[in-house]
Amino acid sequence: MNKYSALFEDEDDVFLGSPKSKLMDVIFNANNDVVRHELEKFMIKFATMELMLEEHVGSDVNQAIKSYDANNFGDADEKVKSIYIELMGSILSQSE
Repeated sequence: MNKYSALFEDEDDVFLGSPKSKLMDVIFNANNDVVRHELEKFMIKFATMELMLEEHVGSDVNQAIKSYDANNFGDADEKVKSIYIELMGSILSQSE
C-alpha cells in the first residue's frame, strides 16, 4: 500500500476529479517554466529507470513490463495515481 492510498478510496470527494484530471488542470494552468522543468526531471528519471531495467532483464524491456503487469494486476494503476499526485505536488509547490 502506498502513501497516497487513502486518497484513492473516494477520489471525487478529495480531488473533485481523478488525480489524472487534476494533474492536467495543474499542467495547463501552472507556470510554464515550472511545468517544463518538472517534466524534464520526470523524463530523466524515467530514462534512468528504463536503462536500469535493461541491465537487469536485457533489451526486451517492454516484454518484461508486460509480464510484470500481468502478474501484478492493479498495482500499476495505484502507482500511476501516486505519480500523478507527486508530480502535481511538485509543480504546485513551485508555483506559489
